[in-house]
Amino acid sequence: ADFFGSEAVLLFSTGYQTAQGIIPTLVQGRDEYVVSDKDNHACIVAGQMMAKGIMASLERYKHNDMADLERVLQKLPIDSGKLIVSDGVFSTGGEIVDLPKLVALAKKYNARTLIDDAHAVGVIGKGGKGTASEFNLEKDVDLTMGTFSKTFASLGGFVAGKERVINYLKHHSAALIFSASPTPAAVAAALAALDILKKEPWRVTKLIDNANKVRKELTEAGFNVLDGRTAIVPVIVGNDELAFAMWRKLYDTGVFVNVFISPGVPQGRQMMRTSYMSTHEDEHLDFIIDTFKKVGKEIGLI
Repeated sequence: ADFFGSEAVLLFSTGYQTAQGIIPTLVQGRDEYVVSDKDNHACIVAGQMMAKGIMASLERYKHNDMADLERVLQKLPIDSGKLIVSDGVFSTGGEIVDLPKLVALAKKYNARTLIDDAHAVGVIGKGGKGTASEFNLEKDVDLTMGTFSKTFASLGGFVAGKERVINYLKHHSAALIFSASPTPAAVAAALAALDILKKEPWRVTKLIDNANKVRKELTEAGFNVLDGRTAIVPVIVGNDELAFAMWRKLYDTGVFVNVFISPGVPQGRQMMRTSYMSTHEDEHLDFIIDTFKKVGKEIGLI
């Protein structure tokens, strides 16, 4: 709570469970709506489907498209309960949500906001404090959720916000009440990682420098690399077979990446999702870049 400047924080056993514990607990009635980005993480999708299964309605808008978000909000009753949910940093492409416009629309149409910072904490914002901090909107985002499994090198999830909202979740969220708490070891590991992040903020800068180096050099080598400024550097391959072939060759050469194929991503957007750490040194990055070039030429991608 101190790190995010929030009144209170609640912990869940996993990051996935966190969204399932928040969304259907806060959005339940017939005149209440979950308004969700189409590219949100699967945990958010699961949470919003649970809310819909209770009685709430679900509305989706085009990916990071604030004009389409406004189109959706315009058709909903102004006095209805509305929760806008979005990833802060999207997990496949690494894009950052257009938070200033999202917050402005939330205020205009009387909606609340929930931002999933799983891929944002430790990556963007002042000292790695996430998406709201990146845009100086800490006081304008109602709830920030995240996971311990990325920057915090552990297992668990959290949600930060107003004390009265956190207390409500604490006493009404079935995913919290009827599940085991995070283990002491997992919490201790996350606290140790948080302590390092607070004491060594240079790691955030080093992380982005590392990702930017790879993004620049792979682009110059002829790869179709999505633009961005986070730790995620996606390399578009274009079809399932080529994606699997590239993944295997990279793996056999000593480079592990995440392969994304349809339906996880749209047809034509199959990709190698590469992600970086502040502990990667130039020798590691050069090896990754050289290996990508070698494999890319072998399979005819460049």
